Parts: sequence; C-alpha cells; structure tokens
Amino acid sequence: MKNLKEPIYYQSPLLSLKVSSFVVSHGEQTVDRPWHYHKELEFILVRQGHLECLTTEQVYTLNQGDVLLLGSSQLHHTRKIGDQTLDHIVLHIDLESYYEPAMMMYFPYFSELHAPLSVLNYIFQENQLVKEEISRTILLIYEEMHTKTIGYEMAANMHVRQLLLLLLRSDHGLKLRGYDRMDAAIFRQVTDFIDDHLSDKIEMERVCSLVNMSYSYFSRYFKQAVGMSFTEFVNLKRIKKAERLLVTKKSSITEIASLVGIENMAHFYKLFKRFNGCTPKEYMNRLRTRGGLPQVISNS
Repeated sequence: MKNLKEPIYYQSPLLSLKVSSFVVSHGEQTVDRPWHYHKELEFILVRQGHLECLTTEQVYTLNQGDVLLLGSSQLHHTRKIGDQTLDHIVLHIDLESYYEPAMMMYFPYFSELHAPLSVLNYIFQENQLVKEEISRTILLIYEEMHTKTIGYEMAANMHVRQLLLLLLRSDHGLKLRGYDRMDAAIFRQVTDFIDDHLSDKIEMERVCSLVNMSYSYFSRYFKQAVGMSFTEFVNLKRIKKAERLLVTKKSSITEIASLVGIENMAHFYKLFKRFNGCTPKEYMNRLRTRGGLPQVISNS
C-alpha cells in the first residue's frame, strides 16, 4: 500500500491553509477515504448528512452542525454513513505559519507535546455556543478563500487566529498543556531537528550545540520544561512515527523499526508497548476492527 501522507496544496502563497467543500448526493456510493495523515491540523464541519471519522483512539459520528478537530499528523479515516446527501467543509491549517512574535508565547499550548489537538473535541460537545462560533468562523474562512474579495488574505488570517483564541479560552478542561520555562523558538529548533533525523541516531550533544547549551544544563532544562527526559521524548517521537508507518506503508515491523531509527527489535517492542499498551500487531488489529486497514503485516 502506498504511503498515505497526504499533501495539502494551499490556496494562497501567503496563507498556509486550504478549505474545501465536498458534497456526496443522496444514495451516491462513495469509496471510504483510506487512513491518512498530514502535518496540517484539520477542522471538519458537517452542513448536511452524516459522516464518520475514525482515529487510532476514537470513532466520531458527525451530524448536521457538528464540528471535529484533528491534530497535526494524526492518523484518521473518514466515510459517509447513511443515504442522506452529505455536505461538509474541510479546513486544513499549518499552524507554524501563524506564529509571529505576539503569538509565540502561546505556541506551547498548540504544540501537541502531550496529546493531539483532537482532545479539544469535548468543547464542541459541552459548549453549543462555542461550537456555533467555530462553525461560523470556518464558514467565514471558506467564503473569504472562495470569493477572494480584496483583503481576503488579511481576513482569513484574522479568522484563523480567532479559531485558536476560541479553543484556548474555551478549554476549561485544561487539555491544552504547555511546557514551563522553555523558549518556544528553542523548542521548535529541537523538535525540528528530531523530526528531520528520526531515522538516524540522535546524539544529545548535537542538539546542545544547536541551541548553544552545555550537555548537563540542556539535560536538566529540557526535563524541567517538557516533563520527560530528552531520550524519552525522542523515543516517543519515534513510536508516534512508527504508528503512522504501520498503517500507511506496506512494510514489515522490522523495516518500520529501522525507518524510525530503532535497530534492536526487543527495544522497539518494549517502547511500542510502553506508549500504546499493546504490540504492533495488536495495535493494527485494534484499528482493523474499525475498518479501512489492509491485511496484517508480517513480523519479518
């Protein structure tokens, strides 16, 4: 099966977003969207009909007026349910493009360090007013991007920030967790380096040099700020990538372990079970019961 890291083509060179409307007519048969992911976060707004969205953690059933948020690089799979016409809007946003100096202090809250942004979907279930405001904002972005009235770039930019503000101020369950005492720019340098080298051996000395800190200071600084050691953070990143590759690449578990920089299979299984509570095969079987997965991959 081909790699299903979906490319998102933005509608404006000045705005890292794409917003589209999809209509599937009454009784029309559709092919389920396969499991896929993309670096952009995704909002889905259902204007009519019923849509099912599956993630590795949960199954969401969306009806008319419902909104769903999916995090960056979060595996998901969608399909129309029922015979009614399905009309929905999908909005993709690359958040990194919206972090300017005034926004950088809030970068930690949306960094998805501890959980994907889909944890915020509880807001739409508990707060009808916020759900309606998010829906209106998505529709405004759609209108601006498709009418392209003069100043539409400014308007769309403003509405994206409004979405973030609504999420931040409505998170009474405190699901958005930042990190303490780490400069956002430094954290982005570190995570970008890790993401670019996940298939390699990552030496903390190289990262220390990158951010101009001593080994001992960076080690303490990182753990205090993020809540886990640098090694543990790298391992978490490796396993999260392995989860996506298990679903989107036709490769053996051994090959996938190598692709995320882990050559020792016993160590890979130990880490995978630590972060998922199950083996890779059990993980795949769990997703298969929700539909849309290929045949079980081999251990060899």
